[in-house]
Amino acid sequence: MELACLDLEGVLIPEIWIAFAEETGIDALKATTRDIPDYDELMQQRLRILDEQGFTLTQIQDTISRLKPLEGAVEFVDWLRERFQLVILSDTFYEFAQPLMRQLGFPALLCHKLNVDDTGRITGYTLRQRDPKRQSVRAFQLLNYRVIAAGDSYNDTTMLTQAEAGILFHAPENVIREFPQFPAVHNYGDLKKAFLAASNRELTL
Repeated sequence: MELACLDLEGVLIPEIWIAFAEETGIDALKATTRDIPDYDELMQQRLRILDEQGFTLTQIQDTISRLKPLEGAVEFVDWLRERFQLVILSDTFYEFAQPLMRQLGFPALLCHKLNVDDTGRITGYTLRQRDPKRQSVRAFQLLNYRVIAAGDSYNDTTMLTQAEAGILFHAPENVIREFPQFPAVHNYGDLKKAFLAASNRELTL
C-alpha cells in the first residue's frame, strides 16, 4: 500500500503565523520555515514576540477561525484519499489546526502541542519528537508502506528525502534551488500528476 504524506501550512492551508502577522501588523511574525530552517530558532522568535506584545492563544485562534483552506485544497485532498492512504505531517500545533482540519474532512494529523498557562499565554511547545516528519515516514516504511511525500519548506526536506518519492509543492525559489533532486510543482493539477508519476501503481486522474 502506498501512503501520501503532506505538509499542511502552505500546501493545504494558509500560513497561520503570516495570517496573524497581517492582522496584528507585526512583520517579524511573517517568518516561516521557508525563511529560517532551524525550527526551534523560529519558534523562540515567535514566542518572544508574543510575550513582548502580550498576545494569547485565544487571539491567534480567533484569526485561525476566519481562515479557509487554499483554493482547490479540499478537492485535492478528496482526490488523493481515493487513491492513497493520507497522513498530514505538520510542524503546526493541535491547538491551531482543528478548525482547518474540519474543513479538510479530518484527515489524520500528526503535529505538536503548545504549552499554555492559566491566562492563555503560550509559554512554550512540546515536539512530538525530533525530526518528526522524517521519523514518521520511517515508521510507516517499517510497516511496509511505500511513502510519497510533498511539502514546501526546509523543514519538509528530510521527510522528502526519507520517502520513496518526494515532491516540492509551491516552494520558494531558495528551497527549489537548494534541493534540485525533488520535482517542483506549483498547482494542484501538477501535484496530482506528480503523485501519479511517483506511484508504482497504474493510477489515473
